[in-house]
Amino acid sequence: MGTTQRCLAGSPPPRRCDHPADPGDGAGEALPSRRAWLSLPAVRAVRVPLPGFRGPSLQAHPGSCVGEGQLLQVLGLMVVLSGVLLVAARKLAIPSIILFIAAGLILGPITGLVDLSSALSHDHADGTEAAIAIIAELGIALLLFLVGLELSLDRIRDVGKVAVAAGIGQVVFTAAIGFVLAMLLGFTTVESFFLATALTFSSTVVVVKLLDQKKDVHALYGRIAVGIFLVQDLVVIVALTFLAGLGATGGEAAGMGVILRDLGIAFAGMAAMLVVALVASRWVLPRPFAWAARSPETLFIWSLCWCFAFVLGAELMSLSPEIGAFLAGVSLAQLGCAHDLRRRVQPLMNFFIAVFFVTLGAQMQLGEASEQLLPALVLALFVLIGNPFIFMIIIARFGYSEETSFKTSVTVAQISEFSFIFAAMGLAAGLIDDSILAIVALVGLVTIVISAYMILYNDALYALVRRTGVLKLFRASQTPDDAPAGAREGHVVIIGMNTLGRSLVSAMHDRGLQVLAIDTDPQKLRELPCATMLGNVEFLPVLEEADFRTARIVISALQIEDTNNLVAYHCDRADVACAIHAFDSAVTTELADLGVDYLIDSKRAGIGRMRERLTALEVRT
Repeated sequence: MGTTQRCLAGSPPPRRCDHPADPGDGAGEALPSRRAWLSLPAVRAVRVPLPGFRGPSLQAHPGSCVGEGQLLQVLGLMVVLSGVLLVAARKLAIPSIILFIAAGLILGPITGLVDLSSALSHDHADGTEAAIAIIAELGIALLLFLVGLELSLDRIRDVGKVAVAAGIGQVVFTAAIGFVLAMLLGFTTVESFFLATALTFSSTVVVVKLLDQKKDVHALYGRIAVGIFLVQDLVVIVALTFLAGLGATGGEAAGMGVILRDLGIAFAGMAAMLVVALVASRWVLPRPFAWAARSPETLFIWSLCWCFAFVLGAELMSLSPEIGAFLAGVSLAQLGCAHDLRRRVQPLMNFFIAVFFVTLGAQMQLGEASEQLLPALVLALFVLIGNPFIFMIIIARFGYSEETSFKTSVTVAQISEFSFIFAAMGLAAGLIDDSILAIVALVGLVTIVISAYMILYNDALYALVRRTGVLKLFRASQTPDDAPAGAREGHVVIIGMNTLGRSLVSAMHDRGLQVLAIDTDPQKLRELPCATMLGNVEFLPVLEEADFRTARIVISALQIEDTNNLVAYHCDRADVACAIHAFDSAVTTELADLGVDYLIDSKRAGIGRMRERLTALEVRT
């Protein structure tokens, strides 16, 4: 290995190169100060994707820091170390994003096992680094696709005025105050813009996971928080579109006319793609996707095809591919299969997004990060205190109780995974340098960790803050808000809409019971007289979404032994009564061992017996 040196190649950020120095390569030149430039730097590309995504060859070049044939080894190290950290920190409730970044720090700056110092710079990424970068952008695209799948028009309408007002109000105030803070800390206008924008986003992924862990997604403050995050997700897309338009302006100091023109083109392109997405969701997609939903594999592949078709369209219109993925998700969110798609895409997204955050940690320079410790702590303190303060003021004005206002405000005391993405895209475009990315990473590490514990222990935190009397300054209502809405209770869950399942649905509905029917085929759910859900109960989140823990009884009419056993196992652990179709005498012993309350031993006899037993069950309860 040769002498480590810094190589300068114009405006792109420096990288480490483990090959001998060329005496004439300018290794001794001083690095330009990050505060020395105020005008927009030159940007070569019209679009601004994440680094390394212009299709570079996967063959390592002679000057590559990571040699040929190391892709699997690098990915293996990433996955193994991330898995070890996830298991080790399981009881500490540390969000996975932090652990992924920590894994990158260990693999990169701390041990030097992996050198991905240029993976976040498309001007230098090649070989294994380019391949890792491609995997990372796939994660970002799938994350935006998943966010889009949450944005059905019905759900947007249900968000309500408070979520829209709080979401937009917080973005405006946080961006303005954050920009002033960054300028006071000595950053340039462009750097302050990126820092302020990064501070405005809160982490949908982290907060929703924590709310689900607390079983508070259906609580009033949980519903308001999720609505706010939906509004912020829309702002994220606007910010990415703005960055795409800004990146299209070439030249050392682009004129305002050129900037406005390119921004207009970018937003016009996004509007055109949005129209295509909504039109397709109304008149093009329903029938083919209803047919595809009969096969889970076909549905999954078709959804990815639709996603990457929009990614390609975004590329052709000089937009970020992430915008295309988001709009593809929005179009599919209007379909009945959106719930099932989210559950199938999320595991795939989790792997790719993990690679992104491990790469982010691996390319961080600890020396650079330590130099930015003071501004990072100042900005982190603003996010931890300032963001909840802003939300508390806005939400209290809508008449919500002190407790609801406080708990909702606490959920936004962190920056988002999109903050990292936005900063990484700015670095790829040459608009900022490594120091800004280091600050965003440090702010993320501090705020995500602290806010996670604030959310998990928000009841104790609320009691503590309330005793100080500080909350009275916000003049929130002292009357408790309504109880949580949206969660089912005392209902009957029936799985499998075959002849037996449909007969049971009719029987239970005729008795006036609240029934939820579940099947993987949307055709079988049509024209049923009860609530329906499309999904595969082999996935526990499907049963959780059906609120099976609070159900009166769970009935499986399926003739799939493994699935029936899994349903019986989950019901036994949740102490919920269940009835399973014993379609063959060979399965009865195992079902009995799993603690099944009732066995349906035949289609004809089973219906009659279930009617009698459910009637008795209703009387007892």
